[in-house]
Amino acid sequence: MSSPKPVNKWLVTVSITFGTLMGAIDASIVNVAVPHLTGSLGATIEQITWVTTGFVIATVMVMPLTGFLARLFGQKRVYMSCLVLFVVGSTLCGFARSLPLLVFFRILQGLGAGALQPTEQAILRQTFPPKEQGMAMAVFGMAVVLGPAFGPTLGGYIVDNYSWPWIFFINIPVGVISLIMVSRFVHEPEDVRAAMHQMAERQRKNMDWGGIAMLIVGVGTMQYVLEEGNRNDWFESGEIKIIMLISVVSLIGLVIRELSARVPAVDLSLFRDVVFASGTMIGAVMFAMLMAVTFLLPLFMQLLLGFSATQAGLALMPRSLTMLVVMPIVGRIYNKVSPRLVVAFGILLFAYTAWLMGHYTLASSAGDIVRVLILQGVAFSCLFIPLTTMALSSIPRHRLSDATGLNSLLRQIGGSVGLAIFATMMGRWATSARGGMLANLSPARPAVAARVASMETMLKGRGLDPAAAHVRAAGMLDGLVRQQALVLSFERLFYLAGILFLCVLPLVFFLKMPPPSAEKIEIHVEM
Repeated sequence: MSSPKPVNKWLVTVSITFGTLMGAIDASIVNVAVPHLTGSLGATIEQITWVTTGFVIATVMVMPLTGFLARLFGQKRVYMSCLVLFVVGSTLCGFARSLPLLVFFRILQGLGAGALQPTEQAILRQTFPPKEQGMAMAVFGMAVVLGPAFGPTLGGYIVDNYSWPWIFFINIPVGVISLIMVSRFVHEPEDVRAAMHQMAERQRKNMDWGGIAMLIVGVGTMQYVLEEGNRNDWFESGEIKIIMLISVVSLIGLVIRELSARVPAVDLSLFRDVVFASGTMIGAVMFAMLMAVTFLLPLFMQLLLGFSATQAGLALMPRSLTMLVVMPIVGRIYNKVSPRLVVAFGILLFAYTAWLMGHYTLASSAGDIVRVLILQGVAFSCLFIPLTTMALSSIPRHRLSDATGLNSLLRQIGGSVGLAIFATMMGRWATSARGGMLANLSPARPAVAARVASMETMLKGRGLDPAAAHVRAAGMLDGLVRQQALVLSFERLFYLAGILFLCVLPLVFFLKMPPPSAEKIEIHVEM
């Protein structure tokens, strides 16, 4: 056996980024295949949503347990085991020919994907020296943020040119390559391994089964409520009420249990670190707004501007491409420009783009949308890298798996909360705006009467009799009202996104850099 040599940190990065990227893409890749799945599996659209819901619920249940698993089995083993589970789940999903089987295999896939993001984040933090942490998080950020953005585009191409099982089969070769590279190039630092071994011994003697059970029930039911609440009219549904009650009781019990347990499965004491808590909370709001805007803009373009699904997807691409270019730049200047200034700039720039989006009208063009999205890509790039880097800056190396698990969980839940709130408010505000406009559409008003008369004249010219023309004109007027009500609803939602982001601006003052560390990180591999 030859003497050990240090592994190139970029080989380590590429090795573990494959898995994270696949997991991030698979969270959204199925959405474009829904019409094909309904026909192939004989299921309704509402039933098919469980293919995505099951995956997301399984993912969030595993994320906070990443540190617990890493202590027991080691970071590398956890990553490789979860990657194997993800690839096996993907393979089985491709062969599934019934909805229950597909949902079950997607849950397996989600259980595998849950630990990939937090483990990669921890390994990268331990691999790169302090002065290059910003660059490490830039690579991680590109995988986490761009995965959901490119997922629908990749899924659409595969479904249009091949068949829906290939959106799962494509993970197999990439997963195998990643497994080989991880086994060859990724090894845990000795100091981290030793610290985790000591913690594992204590953990085995004080297994926190109660905390694990409450975590799985609490987080799983909360994610179910966020995914299904809007579809079931929230608390008008008895089912949602009961599940929400179970979630609240379980999560309260979890907090009490974990803060008093001798060796907690989930280390909630990390939130006592003000920098970690502030960075994680801002990151959660960032993902809430990212998911909300990503949900709203395609709808605006398709419902009001007449874009096709493909055109709407292409219009969103400049934001992703901007992030792809700007993230490495932000990573390089991380140690040269105050991260607090970069984060504050990102928050203000996003609020400005939200204000610009609030001015979208029925006359807005694709160019108007793209220009704003490019600015928004710069804003999110300025936020993600400093936040993920600073939030973990004062966390000891052996506790990084716990911290990254909680950080990833809050990001995921933030995205789900943002999506749930904005999807609900869109319909309610549109209904409210329509009601306000209808109150002013009295036939006695000259302007209204003239508009209806003009429509009736046009319809009569097309051959309709006076009675039919009157009914059709009233319907056309109602359609215009609904359209304008939607425009007003989108306007308010975009403004709300900007205002909510400004509300977290004070948290930036808690983002303080720790004193420079002389700590060196060495990872060795047998060559």
